[in-house]
Amino acid sequence: MSVAAQDRPPMELPGYVPVYSGKVRDLYAPIDSATGQTQQDALLLVASDRISAYDYVLDSEIPDKGRVLTQMSLWWFEQFESLIPHHVLSTDVPSQVAGRALLVRRLPMVPVECIGRVYLTGSGLSEYQERGSVCGVQLPAGLLEASRLPEPIFTPTTKAPLGEHDAPMTYAQVAEEIGEALAARVKEATTAILARGGQIAAERGILIADTKVEFGLDHAAAQDGVPGLVLADEVLTPDSSRFWRAEHWEPGRTQRSYDKQYVRDWLTSSESGWDRHAGGPPPPLPADVVAATRATYIEAYEALTGKDFV
Repeated sequence: MSVAAQDRPPMELPGYVPVYSGKVRDLYAPIDSATGQTQQDALLLVASDRISAYDYVLDSEIPDKGRVLTQMSLWWFEQFESLIPHHVLSTDVPSQVAGRALLVRRLPMVPVECIGRVYLTGSGLSEYQERGSVCGVQLPAGLLEASRLPEPIFTPTTKAPLGEHDAPMTYAQVAEEIGEALAARVKEATTAILARGGQIAAERGILIADTKVEFGLDHAAAQDGVPGLVLADEVLTPDSSRFWRAEHWEPGRTQRSYDKQYVRDWLTSSESGWDRHAGGPPPPLPADVVAATRATYIEAYEALTGKDFV
C-alpha cells in the first residue's frame, strides 16, 4: 500500500468515532448521546472512492465509486433476503457520507476470505495450470481461460493484514481454522450466493465469474452450537467480483469486463511503467483510466439493477 493511502487521516464525523480504515471502507462507532459511550452493537460502514489492485491501495480515487458500491450492495441484499440475513440496520447516515454509507450490525467476522468461482480466471487459472486444481478442488482436465466450471466451487484464502498477500486455503484448512460445522455452512452460503446471483445477473446479460463475500457471526441465531451467518460488508460489486458481458463470452481468451480489471490491465501494461514484482507501489492512474473505470462501475450498476445511477 502506498504511503499516501496508508497515512490518510479518517474523516471527522460528529457523533462517531473512527474504528478502522481498510482498503476501501472505513468503520466508525456511533456515540450514544445519553452516555457519551460508543455503541457496541452497531457500526457506520463508509465506502470510500479509493480503489485497490494487487494488494495496494492506489493514490488515485474513482469518483462516485463509494456510492456505486453501496447502492449495488443494497440492491443485492434485497435479492438475497430469502437466502440469508444481512447486516444493514439503516440508510439514515450523516449528510457527509449520504449515499455511500450504511449503519450496520456490529458482529464478529469469519476470519477467512470466502471466495466462490464459477468461471476459471485470475489466480484460480494460474493455480489450475500448475496443479489441475484450485484450493484443493480438483477440476476437469483441458479447461481454458474463462471456461465455465461444472458448478460453483469454494476457493477460500487467508485474510492477510492490510498490505500483505492473501494465501490460498483448502477446505480442510478452513475447517481447522473455524471448525467443520461452520466451515460447511460458509462453503454452502458462498456458493449459494454466487449461484443465485449468477442467475439474476445472467438475465441481465452479465456473467459473474467469481466473487468474494464476507460473513458476520450471529451467536444469538446459533443452531447446534454453530453461529448463524449474516451477509456483511459488500456483495457482488465490481470491487468484490468479476463481471463479464455475456454476449462477448468466449473461453480461451481474456473477457470484456465490468469490474476493475481495467485498472489491473493498465497497471501491468508497458504504459504504466510499473513492475508489480519489484516491491514498489503502483503509479497514479491517468485521467482517462479514472474516467473509464468510473463509467464501467456505473454501467455495471445500471445493467444489473435496471436503475439510472444518480
